[in-house]
Amino acid sequence: MGKKPSGINAANKLVSRRINSRWQDIRYKRKLLGLRKKSDPLGGVSQANGIVIEKTQIERKQPHSGLIKCVKVQLIKNGKQVTAFLPGDGATKFVDEHDEVMIECIGGAKGRSKGDIPGVRWQVIKVNDQSLHALLHGKLEKARK
Repeated sequence: MGKKPSGINAANKLVSRRINSRWQDIRYKRKLLGLRKKSDPLGGVSQANGIVIEKTQIERKQPHSGLIKCVKVQLIKNGKQVTAFLPGDGATKFVDEHDEVMIECIGGAKGRSKGDIPGVRWQVIKVNDQSLHALLHGKLEKARK
């Protein structure tokens, strides 16, 4: 490619050149086309409710070892299934199948999974409209449905 135009009426050419060049940037393209919101199971919102389908365990990434307690959740708003992490020691005791849970983003880089948890982008924050944190610390008892 040659040098940039620099004549009297060069501004239009420079503007159109800049616009075309910006579309080569993947971040710019994804932002303008709204691809993040389209591919997001939660549809761009920070939290969503879902029904627990099953409890699962996932192996940690290297160099750590151990099993991470997770649940498969079907979202109420659109029926999509996601895997959500259960934070805290003994959190699996408070979550059963067919419970209604609220999930939120786990906070990894660029909306991806966090740390050594492979492929899990969400975490459980509420079970049957009760805070999981409060249940874990004995401030609440699990409600009967």
